[in-house]
Amino acid sequence: MKIIMRTFVAVEISDKKVIDSISKFQSNIGINAKAVNLDNLHFTLQFLGEISDDKANEVKDALAKIEFSEFVVNFQGIGVFPKLKFPRVIWIGTDNEGGNKLVELAKKVENTLAPLGFTSDKPFRPHVTVFRIKNKIGDITREMKKFENAEFGSQKIINFKFKQSTLTPNGPLYSDLGEVKSKS
Repeated sequence: MKIIMRTFVAVEISDKKVIDSISKFQSNIGINAKAVNLDNLHFTLQFLGEISDDKANEVKDALAKIEFSEFVVNFQGIGVFPKLKFPRVIWIGTDNEGGNKLVELAKKVENTLAPLGFTSDKPFRPHVTVFRIKNKIGDITREMKKFENAEFGSQKIINFKFKQSTLTPNGPLYSDLGEVKSKS
């Protein structure tokens, strides 16, 4: 019997100062939304969806061939998807330099996994989801404006992970299927 799992490739947020500042932001913004668990903060480099354990092993082997050098990402600014008047997700962005390095890394992942049949449905935009919004909460422009230039610290990116996501009533549980470390 094949095991089917929901998977993605991600850079985890692990810097304590960054996590603390994101936690403070989640506490201080006055909106009715579900905060993402601090242990689950990450950049999704590529979402792979439901795959078999055999395919997961192929993905793990392919990802292990990716080489990259460590780099620093500064966490700054906030935004929403799809728009302020009807937000579904609130996210924290990055500086240009770190963001561009994340885009390069996401492209390496995408190019490596394309021969296995994985393609991205939209271009990678570096962001960390910090809130998910299920209910219609209306226009949050004023609340967002207070934090538009917020700085959340920086983190050295030294690895990325192949992750499994198990959906539960209390939110997703993530587990590691593989890890690729930087070459420097």
